[in-house]
Amino acid sequence: MDNTKRPVYLNLPKLVSKMSITAKISILHRASGVLMFLAIPFVLHLLHMSLTSPEFYQAAYCLCNSIIMKLIYLVLIWSLMHHMCAGVRFLFLDVEKGLDRATAQKTAKIVLVVSLLLTAGLGVLIW
Repeated sequence: MDNTKRPVYLNLPKLVSKMSITAKISILHRASGVLMFLAIPFVLHLLHMSLTSPEFYQAAYCLCNSIIMKLIYLVLIWSLMHHMCAGVRFLFLDVEKGLDRATAQKTAKIVLVVSLLLTAGLGVLIW
């Protein structure tokens, strides 16, 4: 019996927990880019709604001041901050700076900490 054609079960949480910090940062960089891309239509619709008339502006203003929207803002701010910080790190990697394992792990941790600190700082402004 040939079992090579059977689907393979991937235990994703176990797989992700075994990844290095550099791999996790790379995955988060891609995920944050996708999240920002998917948010574009909603942000543009909200902008259009706020510029159409004073009534729509008031409705958009009330919507944007809700707690759920502020949590969505925090997620989008994190997405932008992480994508920006990781992008700078990847630019340095592209010019072959910080390729050794110790430096790569250190810069990955720095990206994670700095993006969370920037998110917290900007989150204070919107709350």
